Amino acid sequence: MTPEEVGDRMVTLLATDQLPLNATAGVSGGGPGHARAVIDVPVGRWWFAAEMARDPGAVGCDFFDWLSAVDELDEGFTVVAHLWSVRRRHGMLLRTRITRDEPEIESLVDLYPGADWHERETHEMFGIAFARHPGLRPLLLPPEFEGHPLRKEFVLAARVAKPWPGAKEPGESEGGTAKRAPMRPPGVPDPNEWGPKKSRPERGAS
Repeated sequence: MTPEEVGDRMVTLLATDQLPLNATAGVSGGGPGHARAVIDVPVGRWWFAAEMARDPGAVGCDFFDWLSAVDELDEGFTVVAHLWSVRRRHGMLLRTRITRDEPEIESLVDLYPGADWHERETHEMFGIAFARHPGLRPLLLPPEFEGHPLRKEFVLAARVAKPWPGAKEPGESEGGTAKRAPMRPPGVPDPNEWGPKKSRPERGAS
């Protein structure tokens, strides 16, 4: 199926008598052969949408590729999962938005066991909880680490200017003096004594 056909199929599957049509579909960029259907669903339909995507009689996306999130500041977090059909050779980006006050979403581990590490990483980096996940243990960060590094309000240590404690040369830290004049290799004359600079008058000369 083309990305457009995958999107239309998912939108149709997500419309039920109990729940009216509330999913939208688009197509990502990437050029021929790389475009993907993008399915936006409410957070309450996240797990159901993934189940429909996996169903062999529906879209057949049996392979879980990756999951991550985007910090949208006051708008909350966008959670994105890329699903792929190994047999039919088509995929989709399943996407939803969760609030910053209650950053929680259903885990997909029972549908796609490969989502385990991705959800653990997203939990660490963004502080998003995955309901019914079997164990959101630290994956990349030490247990005593505080905060979520991929949230935009988190201040990375690399962005904080600090004096270099191991400075040995003047000017290598804020407390250093003026930098030492560069040394000329042996046998190289002073630029002021030869070449283009020789003909220039000295500053302050009358």
